[in-house]
Amino acid sequence: GVAVAQRVVTVQSGPLIRTEGSHVTIWCNVTGYKDGVEQDFEWSMYLPSAPDREIRIVSTAQPNYAYSVYAQRVNSKEIYVERLSRDSAVLHITKVLAKDQGLFECYTPNTDGQYLGSYSARTNLTVIADSLTVTAPAQTLSKVEGDTLQLTCEVSRITMQHTHLSVGWYLRSPEDAAAPPQELVTLSRDFVLRSGGPYRQRMAAGDLRLDKTSATSYRLTIHKLQPVDQGLLYCQAAEWIQDPDGSWFAMTRKQSDKTQLRIQPTDRDFSIQVSTERRSFTAGEPLELRCTIEAQNVPERFFSVSWVFSSSPVAVVGPSAVPVLGPDYIAREAAGHMTVRKESTNVHLLKLQHLRPEDAGKYICRVTGAREDAHGRFHRPQQEVAQCPDHRPVTHGQTSRRLGRRRKVASVDRDGTVWHSPTYRERASYGEIRVEKVRGDTFSLSLYNALPGDEGQYSCIATEWLQTGTEPELNWEKIGEKSATKTVTVKTVESSFMVSASSRTPSVTFGDSFDLLCLVKPRHNPRVPTSVTWRFMPAGTETDGEDQGEFKDLVTFTHEGTLQWGEQLLGLGTRTTVDRSHSNTNFRLSVTRAGRREAGKYQCTAVLWRRNYDNSLSRVANRTSNLLGISVLQPESKLRVQKTNQSQVYLEDSRVRINCSIASQTSQDSQHAVLWYVKRASGSEADELLLRIERSGAFEAENSDSGTYYCLVEEWLSDPDGAWYRLARESSGFTQVLVKQPEVRLQVEEMDSNVTVEESGSIRLGCSIPSQSSRDSRFSVSWYVERSGDEDDEEQLGDEEKERECVFSIGHDAVFGNGNCSPREEAGPNSRLQFERMTSDQYSLTIQGARPTDAGRYSCHVEEWLLNPRNAWYRLTTNNSGFTTVNVVQQVSTLQSVVCSNDSLFYFVFFYPFPIFGILLIALLLVRYKSRNNSKSQEGKNGAPLLWIKEPHLSYSPTCLDPPALSLHPGSVD
Repeated sequence: GVAVAQRVVTVQSGPLIRTEGSHVTIWCNVTGYKDGVEQDFEWSMYLPSAPDREIRIVSTAQPNYAYSVYAQRVNSKEIYVERLSRDSAVLHITKVLAKDQGLFECYTPNTDGQYLGSYSARTNLTVIADSLTVTAPAQTLSKVEGDTLQLTCEVSRITMQHTHLSVGWYLRSPEDAAAPPQELVTLSRDFVLRSGGPYRQRMAAGDLRLDKTSATSYRLTIHKLQPVDQGLLYCQAAEWIQDPDGSWFAMTRKQSDKTQLRIQPTDRDFSIQVSTERRSFTAGEPLELRCTIEAQNVPERFFSVSWVFSSSPVAVVGPSAVPVLGPDYIAREAAGHMTVRKESTNVHLLKLQHLRPEDAGKYICRVTGAREDAHGRFHRPQQEVAQCPDHRPVTHGQTSRRLGRRRKVASVDRDGTVWHSPTYRERASYGEIRVEKVRGDTFSLSLYNALPGDEGQYSCIATEWLQTGTEPELNWEKIGEKSATKTVTVKTVESSFMVSASSRTPSVTFGDSFDLLCLVKPRHNPRVPTSVTWRFMPAGTETDGEDQGEFKDLVTFTHEGTLQWGEQLLGLGTRTTVDRSHSNTNFRLSVTRAGRREAGKYQCTAVLWRRNYDNSLSRVANRTSNLLGISVLQPESKLRVQKTNQSQVYLEDSRVRINCSIASQTSQDSQHAVLWYVKRASGSEADELLLRIERSGAFEAENSDSGTYYCLVEEWLSDPDGAWYRLARESSGFTQVLVKQPEVRLQVEEMDSNVTVEESGSIRLGCSIPSQSSRDSRFSVSWYVERSGDEDDEEQLGDEEKERECVFSIGHDAVFGNGNCSPREEAGPNSRLQFERMTSDQYSLTIQGARPTDAGRYSCHVEEWLLNPRNAWYRLTTNNSGFTTVNVVQQVSTLQSVVCSNDSLFYFVFFYPFPIFGILLIALLLVRYKSRNNSKSQEGKNGAPLLWIKEPHLSYSPTCLDPPALSLHPGSVD
């Protein structure tokens, strides 16, 4: 009968695969209990190493239920049970550990007073390492409304499980940190691209994109930036796995570092910035100041740029780009010592060719612009002002010797007070120029952080003064003056500034490591710091065979001692390390597990900086090293496939197994693709590809499968970037396969016989098959006849083949007329032919109603058919039986046969005479009666005797075998 378990406990189906450190939930339900009673849940687990030992975890009924191994985590609420209803609960492990892997059991204590059903259920929990990494550089970007933004996020994981990734970009508002982040665009685990509500229309318009540029790179692109895009941008990825119940679970989620994006609204229209290479110059050196305008559609805008020096106008460049010079600079520009021009659409240049001491001061760039709206109207002009960086004036050092001038540096007066000339006053204020009285008659001038402009002939002029007069009228009288000169040569640091690059391993194989060394000379000087940048041009990006490709910065050792990574990252940034020596002369770039992405040309560039007296830095010189070409080659293949040649013969429909054996491979991580080919015996030029498989297989063969077989093995390896490449190909030996058809054993009874039948009789023809080639054979049977003719004609034919006529045929598919011939007489209800198959090897044909024309020599023709492995029928062989000579005896014509063969004659002879004879008999009787009466009357009258006539005798036969006969027996007349 039907049995029902009342109480049933169910738990979430396992195995559940979760990452270490993630939040794990396992639900448990109970049904079939007594209504109105709240159920309790007790959780335990069993370790794989001790599957029979229970470890209690947590209970809804007992507060001290946990064993010591879990007690602390339960007390700290790291592990707890959430009750969903009176009969449903969820176990929470907020931070699962590797040791939590095992079999979890949910037990519900009995509340019914009797045990009916199940009270516990178990599920398996597997804990794997969390290998998900999400990286994006932390940076601050400033953009103008309408610009394009591109950010790249690297997402990778290493797991043996089948997991999916979802990657998305999010925006967090800088004003409200508590507000939830705004989803920009996400590539879901099902590879479906979706965007957040406010960004759907922008994604549909193509202004928002998320592209997967490599196996691990996801690039966000936002065209036509808007002010609402300002904030903190970050990338978030989740690793998903499908549970046995079909649902998807996010095992882990991680975020990248944030990018702070600032967007300048176009309502402000534009901004400007003045830049120069340095702020300390020597007289005679050139000065270049650039004023850069940051705005949208600068070529279509109207800007006026004014250069001002110390409140004096230098030049004004209007929208026509024609400069209007100030009165103090007209002659200077005419002499070619000054240039004012528009370098590009948004950069204006002011260049002074030969600086003068009076050129020291503050330079200002003032830009005025008007904004045109959609209706062609110009709005109120906006004006922006920018000064030199840090608002510091441009100053000049000492005049060079080449100028032939003498300039006062410093002096010590009679009272011992030190005075510095205006030119050196600022440097002296920073302590770089010092004048000291060493002894009573010795004075010293010290210049620290010497500049190339400090080179020259220095003169020391000593003046002796004598005090005269008496108080209160004392006077000083100059009594003598002497001078001495000293030539000072300043060797520039850039003259000995050199950089070179070297490598011990210019060629490596996949997975190997290589080091690049950048040597910078001279040694590190705190006053002239150096910044070094490693640059890289990927292989294959050269232009016209020359080294004109684009180099991208890999990493920079800044002059401030920090490390700055560039946009181009080798090995996803995880396999690249850098270091430098304490002397800051050796800068090393190391790459581990090199792959294709690391192949190319490397070079290092170094920039020499000079620390000025005000602690600012000026760029002095830059050097570029020689090129280093690094080739990353595939490892040498060790693939070997057995090349033994062999020959095999199989019967058709047999199973053929051809092995492809790999004797050796390059790596234990190699994967193989196997391609099976066959060379047909027909001599076709190209080998036929049968299939491509990952392991050896078997297939059914047929006659057309004969040929020479071999396998081609491809060895594939994964490079350090996770991309698979084909390392080598090698073919096996040849296997000659010959597929034969079954041996022919068909036999048909060949004994000759004679048959004589009467006309209209039946002719029975037999066809016996005592032997066949296969038990699965089917037969097509046809009967032929050679008609009997004149004896003279037969003698003339002799042994030549007589013309055969098809009588009847049946195909191997049991369809009449589907044999190897088409009979003249069509099948139908009026057909004289009757076919019969008594057994699988006995066939007969009966011709009913034999006619003289049916006489002749009859034989049966048998075709044997078989089904090949591709379910197609083919004819294996044919055979003929012996001859059966049929004679038909004709019948002689008789009265009986003539009468019976004609219906009209039959009725005329056997049916119509009866009424006729009846009428005649009645007529005779009437005549006789009247004659007798007349005779008596006459006899009575004349006395003469009457003539007597004897009654005729009628006899007949009711059948057509004895036709009726009429005889009259005449009487005598007295």
